[in-house]
Amino acid sequence: MQLTRHTDYALRVLIHLAVAPTGRATIGEIADSYDLSRNHLMKVVHHLGQGGYLDTQRGRGGGFTLARPAEAITLGEVIRHTEPDMNMADCGSCALRPACGLSGILRAATSAFLAVLDQHSLADASRDRAGLAAIIATLSSPAPAVSGACEPSALLPD
Repeated sequence: MQLTRHTDYALRVLIHLAVAPTGRATIGEIADSYDLSRNHLMKVVHHLGQGGYLDTQRGRGGGFTLARPAEAITLGEVIRHTEPDMNMADCGSCALRPACGLSGILRAATSAFLAVLDQHSLADASRDRAGLAAIIATLSSPAPAVSGACEPSALLPD
């Protein structure tokens, strides 16, 4: 299963906030750190706010924070909120559908995938706070590129 870019960005935002020293960030900070589109990130942050994951504040001194403790946000609920369609295949229009067992197997696989994510919180994904904060700090500063440097997507939980 491959998650959408929207979910990728949402997880980066949440992990970023979980390890941020002040617990607050702005779209500009995160977009610059991970070299992400500000427009797309704005939509992600808005969606996370609507879902009750972020508290947002507009204007000078604004930004966003986690609406709940990292321990209270499960990865499964975030994935369900950000993924528009968890179907692994479009079995609805398939000619084999009346006799094929694949759709049930794929539903079971999706359920197992989400069950594992339900067992882990944002706190689990950001447990190495010092390590993540150090990586984020290097992403934010205009340092020369290092051969073999970690890509921002490596910040996503395994």
